[in-house]
Amino acid sequence: MRVLHADDRLVVIDKPAGLLSVPGRSEPDCASARVQMLYPDALVVHRLDQATSGLLLFARGLDAQRDLSADFAGRRIDKLYVAVVAGHLEGEGLIDLPVGADWPNRPRQQVNFEHGKPSQTRWRVLGHEGDHTRVALEPLTGRTHQLRVHLAAIGHAMLGDTLYAAPDIAAASPRLLLHASELRIGDHHFICPPEF
Repeated sequence: MRVLHADDRLVVIDKPAGLLSVPGRSEPDCASARVQMLYPDALVVHRLDQATSGLLLFARGLDAQRDLSADFAGRRIDKLYVAVVAGHLEGEGLIDLPVGADWPNRPRQQVNFEHGKPSQTRWRVLGHEGDHTRVALEPLTGRTHQLRVHLAAIGHAMLGDTLYAAPDIAAASPRLLLHASELRIGDHHFICPPEF
């Protein structure tokens, strides 16, 4: 875990894939615990899936947490992800499909037109790599597994995605190829390119 920025209001880290954002039921090691060892007043503002790497933001103190949480809720914080997906996408687009829990198969989520919450993801092709496409993803909403569910729903699951991809696509990478690469918060613009 690398600390990329720290000031009196926030801490930004590069979370490695495989590390929980917050403690799990049986796994106390997590990004928040590691950050709090360095910055005891650091508080969680948002999360990344355990399998996702990249920029993760923490607030310094309750006032900053309240402000930053309101910024996330009000969509005043812009997030950009990079992923490698199966197949060939062209151009750019918007995925507008409601996402909700797949209760019998938790923690899986699913496109659910009856009970799902409105969910939108902008995507743009960055390049092609053999049979795969590198894409930039901008979540306009913040549902659990939204990016993974949306890309799988349009037939372009992420490489290494053991929850939503077919077995051959899941096996195409030893890790999920999804990385939180940019965060914009007011005057701050954080960039952290993926290692893949």
